Amino acid sequence: MKKDVLVMNVGSSSVKYSFFRNGKIIGKDNFERVFTKKQRLDVVRKVAEKVDISGLACVAHRVVHGGSITGARKVDKALLSRLRRVAELAPLHDIPEIEVIEFFMKLKVPQVAVFDTAFHQDMPLKAKAYGLPYKYYLKGIRKYGFHGISHEYVSRGLKGKVITCHLGNGCSVTAIRNGKSVDTSMGFTPLEGLVMSTRSGSLDPSVIPYMVKHEKVSLERISDMLNKESGLLGVSGKSYDLRDLMNSKDKRCLLAAEMFFYSVTKQIGGFAAALNGVDTIVFTAGIGENNASVRKNILSYLAYLGVKVDGAKNKKNSRVISSRNSKVKVMVIRTDEEKAIALQALQAMRK
Repeated sequence: MKKDVLVMNVGSSSVKYSFFRNGKIIGKDNFERVFTKKQRLDVVRKVAEKVDISGLACVAHRVVHGGSITGARKVDKALLSRLRRVAELAPLHDIPEIEVIEFFMKLKVPQVAVFDTAFHQDMPLKAKAYGLPYKYYLKGIRKYGFHGISHEYVSRGLKGKVITCHLGNGCSVTAIRNGKSVDTSMGFTPLEGLVMSTRSGSLDPSVIPYMVKHEKVSLERISDMLNKESGLLGVSGKSYDLRDLMNSKDKRCLLAAEMFFYSVTKQIGGFAAALNGVDTIVFTAGIGENNASVRKNILSYLAYLGVKVDGAKNKKNSRVISSRNSKVKVMVIRTDEEKAIALQALQAMRK
């Protein structure tokens, strides 16, 4: 069986690719400021010309929202149809991903879709159902969760009760028991949960009809605002970058940073209760892996759990940053979503 895999990680304004041979990465690139379909397909065309697609086992795609799909799947017309039906739940990601899948379908290259939602499919019903009339759960209105590829990757090999914190532009926290997702902060869409770079996170649903009625704002405009103009950017009015906010003397910038730390802390505390304790807390993704000050601020709230941080190790972004006498192990683990996608894609091809 061929083992070369081209991993496509397509976002709303970027196209990343990684090329794996026998499980080892031999090429990658990241194209930013890719906003239109034409720009996106021009980039993908260049990637396809650079890589020998005739020698590929498959092209593997990171797909953010897969609805109720439980694992990596080979791409066919039926799967593509399912993806189109759920695309409106994560339009910034799923629609560009579908465009790239369609491009490779025309080239008749085998493809596999790997889903951010798949890891969370086995969450207990009490975690994934909303307090709505039950008929809506049966129609698919429920918590799906995201960043599953990352949460699964960084929790591999960790036993017991684990809380993983994927902190980047998008942020989520997941409660894991013996390798299985028990609950996660993102929900029906990636908007629920923590205060993020430009996303509001959770808020009272009544805010939306109130704004429609009294602020005369359309639902489409509100959706745009909640996803692109809220969170750290919305509160500070200046930046979505935590580094800028923490280095500022502006009160709103500092408030935005504090709201972020507070929202992550509350989520960790809630999941510690859901798990009836916690053995390991993991930080990952851009902020989680690289910003010692953010970790320090978040962990300072968790002394009641017996968390003790080794300051020197934290500054070095060491793999284990907790003190020896800490009751909870705290780790920094670099996520590698592309590698995880490549491995899942090969498994799907073997099946």
